[in-house]
Amino acid sequence: MLITISGLPGSGKTTVARLVAEQLGLEHVYAGDIFRRQAAARGLSLEEYARRAETDHSIDRALDEQMRARAAQDEAVLEGRLAAFMADAAGRRALKVFLDAPESVRAERIVAREGGAAEARLQETQAREASDARRYQEIYGFDYHDRGRYDLVLSTDGRSPEELAREIVAAARARFGP
Repeated sequence: MLITISGLPGSGKTTVARLVAEQLGLEHVYAGDIFRRQAAARGLSLEEYARRAETDHSIDRALDEQMRARAAQDEAVLEGRLAAFMADAAGRRALKVFLDAPESVRAERIVAREGGAAEARLQETQAREASDARRYQEIYGFDYHDRGRYDLVLSTDGRSPEELAREIVAAARARFGP
């Protein structure tokens, strides 16, 4: 069973993916952790490494190769903005989920998680999303915001992570069996 959980920053991907993995007894493979480990291995802060990734596409390709390899071999919950694309690239049947929330809600969540002022976080989030969208279009030629690739597109606004996880688990069991 392979489940991919994608979405925009602050949409609740990590929280929901952890819950789904726990409920199904699967490993949670998180692209953000892999990216952070890569940055640390190079002695760079996350921000420095992300800036470097804007022009050095080998950074994205290395992360993607690890995610694709995990998708090809593992029964897991694969979390990351490009997780659905990596499952497709690995030729794996997966339940592909996209989580979304209004921009203001996502900015509030990022402030709660990382601190800072809401308006500044909103601007940072918008800049990050635009940068990522450009990079993914440049490298892969696709728009990761395209909801047509996903089996489930869920708004996380006003819904608890537990409720969302239950819905995803039910969909996974319906697709793959108990």
